[in-house]
Amino acid sequence: MTTLKAKLQEDLTTAIRARNELASSTLRLTLSAITNQEVAGKEARVLSDEEVLKVIAKEAKKRREAADAFAQGGRPEQAARETAEGEFLDTYLPKQLGEAELDAIVAQAVEEARAAGAEGPRAMGAVMKIVNPKVAGLAEGGRVAAAVKKHLS
Repeated sequence: MTTLKAKLQEDLTTAIRARNELASSTLRLTLSAITNQEVAGKEARVLSDEEVLKVIAKEAKKRREAADAFAQGGRPEQAARETAEGEFLDTYLPKQLGEAELDAIVAQAVEEARAAGAEGPRAMGAVMKIVNPKVAGLAEGGRVAAAVKKHLS
C-alpha cells in the first residue's frame, strides 16, 4: 500500500474516533474513489502516490464544481458543505503555484515555442506541451490554459 493511501486511512480512523463527520465522510468517499481506480481495468493494481494524488485532485475539483452548481442553484448550505470538503482535500495536495510563478513558467514556455517556430494562437498546443510537465499537480489545467492564452494574445 502506498504511504499516502495509508495516511488517508489513518486519518479516517482518527476522524471517526474524533466524531468529525466532515472529515470522515470526505475521506471515505476519497478512499472509495482510490479503490475504484485500483480495480478499474482488466487487472487490479495498487496505485502509486502520484496516482493517488491525481485521484485526490480530481475529487477536490469535483467538490469545487459541485459547490459552484449548488450556489447557482440557490442551495447555499450544500454549497458550503462541498466547499468545506474541497478545502479539506486540498490539505493533502501539494501547494498550488501562485499567479506570478505560473506566469513566469508560461512566459518561458511561450519563448521556447516561438524559438521552435510556433506563433500566434495556434501555438497553444505546443506551449501546453512544454508547460504541463512543469506544472503537473501544481496548477489546474484551466488556470494554465488561461495563462497560456493571455501570453499568446
